[in-house]
Amino acid sequence: MRDITAANFGDLIAERITAEHVSIAERWLTRLRDLLSVDANDIFPSEHLLDHIPGLIRELADYVRSPTAEAIAANTSIVSKAQELGELRHSQQASVHQLLAEYRLLGGILSSFVHEEIERLGVSPTASEAVDVVRRLNDGLWILTQTTVDTFVAEYTETIASHAGRLEGFNRMVSHELRQPLGTLVYALPLLRAETARGNVERQDHFLAVMDRNIRRLMQLMEQLEVLSRLQTSPPDTPAVQDTDVTTVAREVARQLREMADARGVEIRVGNDLPSIVIDTARLELILVNLMSNAIKYSDPTKETRTVSVETARSDDQAFTCVVVRDNGLGIPAQDLPTIFRRFVRAHKDRDSELGVRGSGLGLAIAVECVEAVGGQIRVESTVGVGTSFFVSIPRNPITPSMIG
Repeated sequence: MRDITAANFGDLIAERITAEHVSIAERWLTRLRDLLSVDANDIFPSEHLLDHIPGLIRELADYVRSPTAEAIAANTSIVSKAQELGELRHSQQASVHQLLAEYRLLGGILSSFVHEEIERLGVSPTASEAVDVVRRLNDGLWILTQTTVDTFVAEYTETIASHAGRLEGFNRMVSHELRQPLGTLVYALPLLRAETARGNVERQDHFLAVMDRNIRRLMQLMEQLEVLSRLQTSPPDTPAVQDTDVTTVAREVARQLREMADARGVEIRVGNDLPSIVIDTARLELILVNLMSNAIKYSDPTKETRTVSVETARSDDQAFTCVVVRDNGLGIPAQDLPTIFRRFVRAHKDRDSELGVRGSGLGLAIAVECVEAVGGQIRVESTVGVGTSFFVSIPRNPITPSMIG
C-alpha cells in the first residue's frame, strides 16, 4: 500500500463516488426493494424521481471534497431534490421512521463503498483520515435527511390543519342542517297535542304528516352523514381495489334506481362500451348512485322524453379513463356551478314542492369524496333547460398507498 495525505484521500474518495454514483444508487434501490418488497417505480414513480438519488450522491461527493455546511445547504438543486423526496414520501403516506431508514441504508452503502475503495485502490490512509471522510459523508447525509424530514413534517402539519378546518366547517354545516327539521318537530309536537285534545282529526293528520316528513328527512340525512363520515375516516389504503367492469356496476345501479326512474318517467341508458378499470367497486357504485339519482330527481317534467345515460367519454390524459353521467333535465344555473360540489348546496331547492324533491345537498359531496379517494377527478357541464353532464376521470393504473409501506 502507498501512503497518502488526508486531503488527497478525501479528494480520491470524492472522485470515486462521482464516478460510481449510478452504481451506488442502484445498490441503494436494491436494498430498498429488499426492505419494502416493491418495485423501484413504486418507490420513485417517475424517471424524474428515480434520478434524485444519483443526484444526491453526486452532491455528497462534492461535500466530501469541500466539507462546509453552506456548500450543500445552499445548493438549490440538491435542496430541491431533498424537498421533493419529502413531499413524495408524504403523498405515499410513508413515515418519518421510513425516511430515516432509507437514508440510513444509503449511509451504510456509502461507508461500505469507502472501505471497498481502500482495498481496491491499495491505499493506506490513517484511521483518522478514513474516519474523517466517513464523517463528512454522514454530515452531508444528515443535512439532506433534515431537509427531507422537515419537508415531510411540514406537509403532514399542513394536512392536519386542513383536516381540522374541514372538520370544523363540516360540524357547523351539520348543525345547521339538523336544526331545521328538529326545530319543526319541536314546533309541531305541542300543536299536535293541542289538536288531539280538541279532537280535530284533520289538523292531527296535518301535523302528523309534517312530523313524518321531517323524521324521514332526518333519517336520510343521518344515513348520508354516516356514509360521508366513513369515507373521511377510513384509511386510504383500506379499499379493496379490483379489476371492475363499469358496465356491470352501472347496470346494477340502474336496477336499484328503476322504481325511482319509472315514477318520474325517466329512461336509464347504460352504454355497452364502458371500460374496465382497477378501482374500489363500492366507491364506484356510490359515485354512480349519487350522480344517477340526482339526474333522475332533477329530470325536466315538461319534456316528453326524459333520459339519464352512462357513457364513455374521451379523456385528454391517457393515464385516465373517463365516464360521463348525462341527462336532459333541468340543468344547473351558471351561478351555481362553482359551488355545486360543496356539502349542503342544492341548485333547485326553491322548487322542491313543485318537483316533489327532498334532499340534504350531500349527494354530490359524497360523489366527490369517492372520486378523490380513488385518485380521480370530477367536473360538470350544464345548460339550463338542456341538461347536465358529470365527467368522472379515473386512473387506469392507480398506485395504492399500501404498496410503498
